[in-house]
Amino acid sequence: MSSTALAAQAPLTRKQGGRVTRTRRLGESLIELWIRGSGVFSILITAGIVAVLASETVRFFSQVSPAQFLGDTVWAPLGGEHPRFGIWPLVAGTVLTTSLAMVVAVPLGLLAAIYLSEYASATTRRILKPALELLAGIPTIVYGFFALTTVTPALKTLVPGLAGFNALSPGIVMGLMIVPLVSSLSEDALYAVPQSLREAAYGLGARKLDTIRRVVVPSAWSGIAAAATLAVSRAVGETMIVAIAAGQNTRVSLDPREPSQTMTAYIVDVSKGETPADSLAYGSIFAVASVLFAATLAMNLISHRLSRRLRAQARA
Repeated sequence: MSSTALAAQAPLTRKQGGRVTRTRRLGESLIELWIRGSGVFSILITAGIVAVLASETVRFFSQVSPAQFLGDTVWAPLGGEHPRFGIWPLVAGTVLTTSLAMVVAVPLGLLAAIYLSEYASATTRRILKPALELLAGIPTIVYGFFALTTVTPALKTLVPGLAGFNALSPGIVMGLMIVPLVSSLSEDALYAVPQSLREAAYGLGARKLDTIRRVVVPSAWSGIAAAATLAVSRAVGETMIVAIAAGQNTRVSLDPREPSQTMTAYIVDVSKGETPADSLAYGSIFAVASVLFAATLAMNLISHRLSRRLRAQARA
């Protein structure tokens, strides 16, 4: 091709390149606008939820004394002419089932994370980790019926005095459901521990188990604690398992053999449509939801702080 033909094509090529550049920039601008819009929309939704909770909670406390709400130990919002709104029975039920779930989830999840991070081969890890995380994809209502129809009858043969609805069965099943959350986050924290720390321990004559117990786990402790904190938040907010299998006992009791009602189960029970929307019992839903929101927010903030500490240690 002659130099004259090349010179004739050069301006056309530059024009095409300019159009491609402008198209790419336009696409990037649209994507950036979409991302920003999604972020703003999420913030607005959260702000709307908080505003509704706050307004309805203020309306509830304009009729019920906060001293009664925080000081009474009887929860009877449908008690006829003299309803009582002491939040502590619901708090006790939530704490009981959450504690049982964590007793199951943390040891099993941490052991699974240690195996995946320190003992399993790369192939085994690629297979087992997704398989374990499949447990988190099972609908919680399935876990609830499993607790009621399978776990509770099995526990009755082992635990004397166990009621048909109890806190023990849903607590155990909830713990099994949370195991993937604990194991996945803990495994990521353990896997992020520098290999040089392990090699230094081996160089000092430590065995593998001693290295894991005294070097790896303490180094990843912030991430493990963050995983446990998120698991607590997940257990506190769980609804269907406790609503199906825990019962509706609104007394302050820490006996796992007895029925127990959590804050989420109460919200489900009152939200079925039988309670008038302008009644005081209906307004109590928002007061309980505000307590639940504050608890989960605190857990998430603690987890976020621990995660930041882990990332700072990893960079150091």
